[in-house]
Amino acid sequence: MSTDKQVITLNINGESIELLLDGGETLLETVREQLGMTGSKRGCNQGVCGACTMLVDGEPVRGCLALSSACSDRSITTIEGIADGLNLSPIQEAMVEHGGLQCGFCTSGMVLTLSAFLAENPKPTREQVRHALSGNLCRCTGYTKIVHAAMHVAEAYSA
Repeated sequence: MSTDKQVITLNINGESIELLLDGGETLLETVREQLGMTGSKRGCNQGVCGACTMLVDGEPVRGCLALSSACSDRSITTIEGIADGLNLSPIQEAMVEHGGLQCGFCTSGMVLTLSAFLAENPKPTREQVRHALSGNLCRCTGYTKIVHAAMHVAEAYSA
């Protein structure tokens, strides 16, 4: 990491936060270590597994690869900000209802990826959902229940 510190303003889950950060610090490091939001997981630390996925301006981003400085003044959503107060988001509810989680390690990345995907593709096919999830690795579920949860949300919105 670089030793150059800089003041960065991050808009995380609707809150503007000013931080003094190392210029080479990743968004995942900032969110987990500086802000204590541990819902985004450190998996591979190479941008392959998707466990660290967050939304930046509504688009899925690998937190382990994105520099915090590059996310300054952009809208960042973590798993901690996807719910509406005590009410789970539709995809969170569907994941619980349809058993789309097991150990939970990949779940936050899956939820954020699916949230962004369904916002752009409200009537997807199962194949499109599977393709959208291709960058999110899960060793427990086999994806079937996760895809089923996403399809449930899509069907509810299109009804």
